[in-house]
Amino acid sequence: MNRASTVLLTALAPVSWGTTYAVTTEFLPPDRPLFTGMMRALPAGLVLLALARVLPRGVWWGKAAVLGALNIGAFFPLLFLSAYRLPGGMAAVVGSVGPLIVVGLSALLLGQRPTTRSVLTGVVAAFGVSLVVLKAAGALDAVGVAAAFASSASMSAGTVLTKRWGRPDGVGPLALTAWQLTAGGLLIAPLALLVEGAPPALDGRAVGGYLYLALANTAVAYWLWFRGIGRLTATQVTFLGPLSPLTAAVLGWAALGQSLTPVQLAGMALAFGATVAGQLGVRTVAGQPGVRPPAAGRSFGSPGRRGTPEALRDMSRAL
Repeated sequence: MNRASTVLLTALAPVSWGTTYAVTTEFLPPDRPLFTGMMRALPAGLVLLALARVLPRGVWWGKAAVLGALNIGAFFPLLFLSAYRLPGGMAAVVGSVGPLIVVGLSALLLGQRPTTRSVLTGVVAAFGVSLVVLKAAGALDAVGVAAAFASSASMSAGTVLTKRWGRPDGVGPLALTAWQLTAGGLLIAPLALLVEGAPPALDGRAVGGYLYLALANTAVAYWLWFRGIGRLTATQVTFLGPLSPLTAAVLGWAALGQSLTPVQLAGMALAFGATVAGQLGVRTVAGQPGVRPPAAGRSFGSPGRRGTPEALRDMSRAL
């Protein structure tokens, strides 16, 4: 499969995550972000684990736990916390610095030197996202800003480490995705029970919404995401992230009757242009884009309709 096809398939992941807002507000019970995070991750991980029928071995028990915590278990709660404490779309704006974090971590952990182009592209992407989602509001909350940055840093570190560690011999991206989703879901489950209490009663619409989130929005989307990490550079993959808030904005306009201002449209153009630019000019090593030669001994390989709080809406856009 050529690089363009890989990029397009990987891009389906953030596009799918951009539908989370509409599904959450139209189908799911309100005020249960941690329960929703658990229902996204744990069932999806168990389904993929049953399909892959492969368990981690040796050091990969620890690596899978670390990656699951960074990409899922810590990322979801931190993102939810920031969304509830920050005004407007500020959580998504702070989260949009992810490409810049990945550029820095790739230099430290993957030996990929940052370029002026990648840094400028990351700045333009963050600025474009801010024009799309940012609303005027009150003073910023320091804890919320810290949580938003930490969530972005967590996902960015997970992306780079996934690239650095690769996969064990004979293990495909399906199994690696299953390990991370299961580990992340198990990390969120006790936190959800402690903070939010017993699971809410679910009607048919909620069950359908959670099935969509677990299967299409999480199992398939994260499989495509981690598959893309194995075939593209970490920077290329993370520059697809702005497609998530852009998809949420377009879906809100098309399906939920929300308006798009000229400033938002300009921001969408900037963010999309940065996404495209982030896929260009990638150097290759040994025929594989952005993958440095492995070092010796290292393997690469309803309630809650429109009444959902604005913070949950912003969190969902960021996802």
